[in-house]
Amino acid sequence: MAVGHINFPEMPPIAGIRLGTANAGIKQTVRADILVVEMAESASCAAVFTQNAFCAAPVLLARAHLPQAPRWLLINSGNANAGTGKQGLNDAAACCELVAALTNGTANQVLPFSTGVIGEPLAVAKIAAALPNAIADLSEQHWQAAAQAIMTTDTFAKTVTRELDLDGHTVRINGISKGAGMIQPNMATMLGFIATDAKIEQPLLQSLLNQSVEQSFNRITVDGDTSTNDACVLMASGCSSAPEISVESPHYALFAAAIMAVCKELAELIIRDGEGATKLIRIVVTEARDEAEAVMVGKTIAHSPLVKTAFFASDPNWGRILAAVGRAGVENMVLEKVALYLGDVCIVEQGGRAASYTEAAGQAVMNNEEITVTVNLGRGTATQEVLTCDFSYDYVKINAEYRS
Repeated sequence: MAVGHINFPEMPPIAGIRLGTANAGIKQTVRADILVVEMAESASCAAVFTQNAFCAAPVLLARAHLPQAPRWLLINSGNANAGTGKQGLNDAAACCELVAALTNGTANQVLPFSTGVIGEPLAVAKIAAALPNAIADLSEQHWQAAAQAIMTTDTFAKTVTRELDLDGHTVRINGISKGAGMIQPNMATMLGFIATDAKIEQPLLQSLLNQSVEQSFNRITVDGDTSTNDACVLMASGCSSAPEISVESPHYALFAAAIMAVCKELAELIIRDGEGATKLIRIVVTEARDEAEAVMVGKTIAHSPLVKTAFFASDPNWGRILAAVGRAGVENMVLEKVALYLGDVCIVEQGGRAASYTEAAGQAVMNNEEITVTVNLGRGTATQEVLTCDFSYDYVKINAEYRS
């Protein structure tokens, strides 16, 4: 069950981006499990991929195809096509060929993506049988169906939309993502697909995506596991009447902020839907020496099973947070300068328990569904935020039964 209130916006069409879904029966037959996305010929496309050394076959192929001006994305859920060796590469390539044959394109214009169980052969025959239905279903209206088709253990479809007015010209941005477990993105199991009708050249689009992913998807963690299949794609169809966006454009900052906002909201939705999650936890590290140090401390806290289980129990066992900060690897940390807060309650200062702290005050914060932990390192000016969730009984159950 998702943490907090979730918005389910009406997803407007994005001119030049069409989406079609179908059920191939890869793991289930209840809902769509393949998605085809078609981009206009004028589109530019950027992407980032997992840094896991055992990255999936579709990741390898999508990386290779990205410089070839892609026109189509093919996404399947239910099978990751990871840990499948040469056969996995052949299967991913075969799927690209199937899309190309149905669209009069070429295989290297297709970016493949897969999510699901690792180590099992991809059901290419099932995908081949369902692909004509997905192609026939292509429409600019099908964003909600697309978000549902990429789900695995997700409990809801994750969708975000923004609309900008650039001197009287409308620019739209839509985003969908999937992910609830095996979440610790390291991109330069989550998938994110974002599209806009703006005109923008590929190198600048890639730069914007890199910056946005770093401050959004790379700042979340459910369980510390970096998937073999993580990827995020940003497509710009170029079909808006708005002027082209460049670094010198007066609209660049507004557009860049909107892309960042979409990525951050999608990333937060993943944490709100963390497997078995009952709490959303914001870890804010301030006065760090640099951003890398702040993220290191934030993720050390976020990855601690002891911290996460204490949050599940609503137990203000602040010693677990303190221990995580201490082992985070901060060089020459001056303990007397470190301060820790639960919400606005100071729990640690000057090297020990704050004189003003009471168990009742800590308990009042821990009883909340959304909690902010603030760590002030007192050694610089950098601030970073990491989002995570608690570990519940259901997390173990979901992952113990994942292949059932």
